[in-house]
Amino acid sequence: MKLQLIRNATVKLNYAGKNILIDPMLCEKDTFPPFVKGLLPNPTVDLTMPIEEVLKGVDSVLVTHSHPDHFDDVSQKILPENIPLFCSIEDKEFEKFTRFTNVQAIEESIEWEEISITRVAAQHGSGPVLPYMGKVSGFVIESQQSPTVYIVSDCIWYKEVENTIKKFNPAVIIANSGGGIIPGFEKYPVMLDEVQTISLAKFAKTSKIVAVHLESIDFCKVTRRSLREEANKNNILSNRLVIPEDGETILL
Repeated sequence: MKLQLIRNATVKLNYAGKNILIDPMLCEKDTFPPFVKGLLPNPTVDLTMPIEEVLKGVDSVLVTHSHPDHFDDVSQKILPENIPLFCSIEDKEFEKFTRFTNVQAIEESIEWEEISITRVAAQHGSGPVLPYMGKVSGFVIESQQSPTVYIVSDCIWYKEVENTIKKFNPAVIIANSGGGIIPGFEKYPVMLDEVQTISLAKFAKTSKIVAVHLESIDFCKVTRRSLREEANKNNILSNRLVIPEDGETILL
C-alpha cells in the first residue's frame, strides 16, 4: 500500500491493487476566491506535477464533502464520466456530480472490488462557526488484502473520531491537519490543528498518522514546521506522524 499527497487533501491512495483518488482539487494556483474575505485566492500553491500524471491509473474517486478544495471545477470537467465516484449520502445531489454516470452515495457502507468503504461521522468545526461549514463525512477503507485506512476529512478532534478509532483500529489515519481559522474565531478551528492532531496521535497509539491539508488554502494556518515542532514537544516521532510534501509518495 502506498499514498501520494498531491496537494491539500488530494491524495492518491494505492490500496488493495486499486488507485483511489481522494478529494481531487486539480486547478491552478489562485483559481477561486478566498474562503474568507481579505485572505488569498485559492489554492495558494500550484500542483507539483502535471494533471495527467495525477490521473494516471486512477480507478475511482472518493469525495468527503462538496467544498471546492475537495472537488473543484477542473475535476468535474476532466475526470472520466463513468468513473466510480463515491461520496456521502448528503452530497448525492451535488451539482458537480451530475455529469458522472457512476456516482455511489454512501449512507453506511458499500463493497467495491473487494474493498469496503464505510462512512463515519465528522464535524467540520465547533461553536459559532459550525453552522456555516456544512455536512462532512469521514470514511474507513478496509480489505483483506491491505491494512485499514481511516480518512478523517475536515474534522475536529471530538468523541466520534475516538469512537471510529476504537471500532476500526486503523493502521493508517489520514488527518486533515490545517487548523482552518476564520478571522475573529481563533478559538474554533474548523479542522484538526497542531494540538488536536497530537491528541489524535496519542489516542491512536498503534496507528500511523499522515497529516495533509497543509500550506495550500487561505485560512489554514498550520504549517508543516509548526506541526512537526508540536510533535517533537510531545515525543511523537516522524515514523508515527508523517508530514509529506506535495507530490511525495509514502510506502505504508
